[in-house]
Amino acid sequence: MNYHFLQSEEWQSFNKALGEKTVRVKEKDFEYLAIVKPSKLGNYLYLPYGPLLDEKSKISSLESALKTLAKTENAFFIRVEPTPFIDSQKMKELGFKKSKDLEPADTWALDLTPEKSEILTNFSQGTRTRFNTFVKKGVSVLKTKDPKFIKDLVDFQKSLSHEKKIGVFSEKYLKTELEQPFATLYVALFEEKPISASLFFDDEKTKTRFYMQSGTDPEFRKLPATVAILTTALFDAKENGFKTFDFWGIAPENAKKDHPWIGFTEFKKSFGGFPIHYTGTYDYPLSQPKYKLYKSLRKANRIKRKLKR
Repeated sequence: MNYHFLQSEEWQSFNKALGEKTVRVKEKDFEYLAIVKPSKLGNYLYLPYGPLLDEKSKISSLESALKTLAKTENAFFIRVEPTPFIDSQKMKELGFKKSKDLEPADTWALDLTPEKSEILTNFSQGTRTRFNTFVKKGVSVLKTKDPKFIKDLVDFQKSLSHEKKIGVFSEKYLKTELEQPFATLYVALFEEKPISASLFFDDEKTKTRFYMQSGTDPEFRKLPATVAILTTALFDAKENGFKTFDFWGIAPENAKKDHPWIGFTEFKKSFGGFPIHYTGTYDYPLSQPKYKLYKSLRKANRIKRKLKR
């Protein structure tokens, strides 16, 4: 059976801590964690990086199980992100409609099994220089579970949000993430002042560390704070026996130069590594009128948020 951390029992516990209703279903050919999401028009089911399929061809066997669950939960559509990768044509043939991706369809990962010296060799020259000089420039890195630093992370992300026109999570949401056993916060300090912070998740099952939430004080962008955090976190993971470091989302391969993720995609790739491609987010409408109205309302809300920025 294929696997992703966002379909794990640990991720289910986190969503329960947020007050979400969750349902786990396990059959011979598939397994999934479904989160019951409320909306003004009714409930829908969301399967982050799920369902997990034994084989790509087995997705067709899901239809009955998902429809039964949807009926039980009064859901008017089902949102999926199947693992492993399934091409768009196959999804459309099964009645799924492409939606705006919630979890990234493209990510970047680094193999942590080679020697440290080999990993460093594959860094770009600029990233390697920042790694070698961050201590000399007065930057130190703190590994912590202290929730007081979450406010700094939120403030840093808000600055990035205004610049890149992207959404951010609330302080409550990020504190709940940090409370989970799988989460650790790394904070870069300059003259004892927090100037950057990043939240990482550890998946013990696959020995993968995920680079999740991050932000930097724009006043200190010239300092190598983010490189300091990332290199400390990935080499800590290596020392603790982790095999993979997942940098999370990147821009699609053929993205336009004005794509909001281009900058940090190039940054993540500067550490060396390889791409991972997922199916992306697809919806299965069970009530066409409600689903069309839901999509229209979501589009209107996105336009309204952009106008407020």
